[in-house]
Amino acid sequence: MDVKHILVPGLGRRDVSAARTLREDTLLAAAMAVAAVVIALTTSGNGRHPDAVGWALLMAAHVPSAFRRRAPVRAFLGLVVCVAPYHALDYNHTAPMAVSMTALYTVAATGRPLRTLFLGAGVLGIMLGVKFGEGMNEGTQALRISGWIVAFLLVGVIVRVHRQYVASVVERAERAERTREEEARRRVAEERLRVARDLHDLLAHSITLVGVQTSVAAHVLHADPDRLDRAAVAKALDDIAETCRTARGELRATLEVLRAGPDDGRGPLPGLDGLPDLAEAARTAGATVDLSVESVEAPPAVGAAAYRIVQEALTNAVRHGGPGLTVRVGIRSRGDALHLRVADDGTAPPSSPSSSSPEPGRPAGFGLLGMRERARSVGGTLDAGPRAQGGFEVAAVLPTGVAQ
Repeated sequence: MDVKHILVPGLGRRDVSAARTLREDTLLAAAMAVAAVVIALTTSGNGRHPDAVGWALLMAAHVPSAFRRRAPVRAFLGLVVCVAPYHALDYNHTAPMAVSMTALYTVAATGRPLRTLFLGAGVLGIMLGVKFGEGMNEGTQALRISGWIVAFLLVGVIVRVHRQYVASVVERAERAERTREEEARRRVAEERLRVARDLHDLLAHSITLVGVQTSVAAHVLHADPDRLDRAAVAKALDDIAETCRTARGELRATLEVLRAGPDDGRGPLPGLDGLPDLAEAARTAGATVDLSVESVEAPPAVGAAAYRIVQEALTNAVRHGGPGLTVRVGIRSRGDALHLRVADDGTAPPSSPSSSSPEPGRPAGFGLLGMRERARSVGGTLDAGPRAQGGFEVAAVLPTGVAQ
């Protein structure tokens, strides 16, 4: 039997069934009934010894206690119906004391303070009015008993307040746990998205360069087989090998994030100092790249976002710009923001870069979407679209938080 749960309604396990509650309260009522019988048989001087009517009323007074937690007020009223005539007939007044105080405590512990106040005032008023009507000695004795009534009511109120406090602490702890789980899921989702963007940028850039460089090598081989330019073929193959080595290193660094523990860092992020390598890689693919980068102080996250945006913009330009491509990359600081611009004069249809696919009817890729996500991740904005004079332009504003 869970004594704490019986004596303190609402505490203990939350999955207690109605049948178990009834069983526990019935056992408690039976125990109090046995105690009342013992008291009635062994004590004297506080009322007369119960006869058949007295025993019937005394036993009947314990029956409502079996439902005290399911219906506290009705159980208390049922008790009053039996106890009032019992005391009025001057039977042993000590015998029903335990069940009476338990009923008062239960009402106070399960109800609002206002209900407890009205109920306690009503009980005390009726008892003192009746007892003082019988004489001063009876009234004085009733005053001593009223102290016990007030004490049990206060204990019930204190238990109720403590139960509410414990419930609020448990609820806050559960809410905090849910918040931590949601935060962990959000961080996992953000990390997965970051890795997906890194893989997209890396693979799209590297595969595009390898494809262009392979085309160059194939063109050299087929242009004039009788006068093969071995140096040009060797350079094209060297460029392909270098692109593959670079891609392999970046891919390893990206995938190491997935193996790292929760306390491990992400490793060094790519930044503005890596833009010359991106420009050189685009040049090996046949594009003319004009790179202009001012000396800018930018947080690592902003530098990494700018690097990835330029990487994706160069990849799209090389892929869709056509022959004789010229790309101008400019990065400068204005106020507390980094302004980035990548513009090309490609001859491909204007819609090609935005879809990352020159052929109509194919699903759009994630190039521009990824660039916009990169900009939003550091609180910036990005605009991209065809230029009036031909080609395509990507412009981004990335806050740095550093006034220049």
